[in-house]
Amino acid sequence: MSRLLFWLALVFLVVFAIRSKIRAAQQRQQNRQQPPAAGPSGASGQAASGQAAGRRQASAEIETMLQCAHCGVFYPASETVQARGRDYCSAAHAAMPSA
Repeated sequence: MSRLLFWLALVFLVVFAIRSKIRAAQQRQQNRQQPPAAGPSGASGQAASGQAAGRRQASAEIETMLQCAHCGVFYPASETVQARGRDYCSAAHAAMPSA
């Protein structure tokens, strides 16, 4: 009789653990799908809106990356040094003779 109770308890615990994992996964999925609600007008609400604005601004400021003709390093296009029709990451690499 004790073996039967042991196996019933074990099955109950396994089912309970699986159901709680499924419930937690569903809640995580719902949280991902729902847009963040407008928070309180306190400091935490301002911080959340500031972070969202920062992400939007960062995505708007994405810059094209170029590859240095000498060393192969990628760098922002705004820092390019052009010489002999090629793009370089620094003036020192632009001044080096081509191989």
